[in-house]
Amino acid sequence: MEEKNTEGAFRWIVGLLRKHSIPFRIAGGFAASIYGSARPIADIDIGIPDDRFDDLYEDVKEYVTFGPAQYLDREWDLKLMTLMYRGQEIDIDGATTSKFFDRDTNTWIVGTRDLSIHEMREVYGILVPVIPKAALIAYKKKLGRSVDIQDVEALESQQ
Repeated sequence: MEEKNTEGAFRWIVGLLRKHSIPFRIAGGFAASIYGSARPIADIDIGIPDDRFDDLYEDVKEYVTFGPAQYLDREWDLKLMTLMYRGQEIDIDGATTSKFFDRDTNTWIVGTRDLSIHEMREVYGILVPVIPKAALIAYKKKLGRSVDIQDVEALESQQ
């Protein structure tokens, strides 16, 4: 198995998104790590408009392990494409029509995200749009998985 190269994978995917002028925003556990959570990075989570997957596909098709297709489990209902590049998993999800399950209310929440609402952060020397910290915390609280609670505790302890 190839050794994980998170920086290389990040630089590669951001370069492709910018090449195709695809709006994007970093989210999930990777965003939590940008804000200071020490939990190991599992994947790089990136939201893009649902209608832009085809623009990216030709450049990434040899690295696709899932999708692009609708993904549904107990926590998510969204358009998803998963890539494996340099040993690093990258999840690209549709920001336009995604839903996630709120454990507190036992309901599906339409997670439509305005990708223009972000904070610019430097990651591996590249300035990229990241979900605002307060929005990330609120979202992770609703998801309520153990990894989300870990991230929330780490991020709130810094405030």
